[in-house]
Amino acid sequence: MTMTVAAVGVHVLDTHVLGIASIPAGSDGQLVETIRMSPAGTAGGTAVVLSRLGATVRSYGAVGTDPVGDTLLALLAREGVDVAGLMRKDAAQTSASVLPVRANGDRPAWHCIGANGAFTLDDLPTGVLDGVTHLHLGGPEFLGGDAAGELLARARAAGITTSMDLLAPGDPDLLAWIAAALPHTDHLLPNDEQVLGLTGAATLAEGARALVAAGAGCVAVTQGAKGALVVSGGSVTEVPAYPVEVVDTTGCGDAFSAGYLRGLALGRTPVGAAALGCATAAQVARGLGTDAGSYDLAAVEAVAGPAAAG
Repeated sequence: MTMTVAAVGVHVLDTHVLGIASIPAGSDGQLVETIRMSPAGTAGGTAVVLSRLGATVRSYGAVGTDPVGDTLLALLAREGVDVAGLMRKDAAQTSASVLPVRANGDRPAWHCIGANGAFTLDDLPTGVLDGVTHLHLGGPEFLGGDAAGELLARARAAGITTSMDLLAPGDPDLLAWIAAALPHTDHLLPNDEQVLGLTGAATLAEGARALVAAGAGCVAVTQGAKGALVVSGGSVTEVPAYPVEVVDTTGCGDAFSAGYLRGLALGRTPVGAAALGCATAAQVARGLGTDAGSYDLAAVEAVAGPAAAG
């Protein structure tokens, strides 16, 4: 089934350092196994995985005119993502992160917001929605709820399926900041900590229900090794993760979003789409960065099995 996605919002260049036991003291050095760069972000990482899963993907956002931006654009283009819609800004560096990856796959991060903080709706070309079937907004907090809602409402009026994922940690002030976007969001794709922080709920199901009550059509929440929770209408469904030997958890949330959206485009229910999302995240967790290894839709569907057929 044809799927053309506008991936709008946060694009980041990640530098992963694999084999970190500790941060050296003072000016001491340490040998590590691997240092690798990869495209990332709630829009950029999702764009890469969607392209691998067979979607046509156009990226929209802001990057700097620096060499970091050159590298990020080249890595996205190598994955088949159309980068013509990424605006280059002289006044800000390209957003970047450095992630020291521990042996168990955990990864603290140093992050520079950079050009993502300068992105506005005025940076989008007039034809951003032409021929698009899905619009994924990664990081609505940078636009604010009013601007994000305006973009999502335009998309829905054109018959486009809309989705949204957050980058910032959840708190009630963030919910108030993005609240205007929720009624125009068909699928909200946060993580468990964001849901609990946004809503102050005692349980994940209660928090997801609160976000549906605030306007989101369906909330599919990632829970790390526990998988996902899908709340739509009155139903609450747990979707288990797939067992995998974890190398690096960077980008697993973006991979889940991509697999989930690809599942929807293939006619899956939200629960079936979430199973495909969990299987996609498992592929990404096996390697270093969102673009690690080699996987496609057939490989992910084989991992998901009958669970993704619903």
